Amino acid sequence: MSTPYETDIIVWANEQAALLRASRFSDIDIARIAEEIEDVGKSERRELASRMVVLLVHLLKWQFQPGRRGSSWQRTIKEQRRSIAAHLRETPSLKTALADPNWQEGVWADATAKAIDEIGLDLFPEDCPWEIEKVISTDFYPG
Repeated sequence: MSTPYETDIIVWANEQAALLRASRFSDIDIARIAEEIEDVGKSERRELASRMVVLLVHLLKWQFQPGRRGSSWQRTIKEQRRSIAAHLRETPSLKTALADPNWQEGVWADATAKAIDEIGLDLFPEDCPWEIEKVISTDFYPG
């Protein structure tokens, strides 16, 4: 027999919220609620990483394809920086991800792989040549 969690997570979430509001704590699916709460944090980190990858790809293209620089790349860079800044304001604990070398390494690997696909050249440094603070700074453009 399937549970609402397995068949329709929205129905399950609404049921759990109603149980919480009714103080029916013994009926609550505590283990899954805990998992879902943890997943919120993971989702926030994935969103930050996704935006950082897009930003880094465009900074790489900016540096390694100076003849193709244009306003659309600049708009993308600005938009990603604005979104990252807003994300960090709304969720300040994400700043720990920015300082995490493993997170940075993963983001850089994703960014260079995507840049290689988009540019068609494999000429990027193994490690990010820029400090994260510089990458998200509004006035930094490499090259």
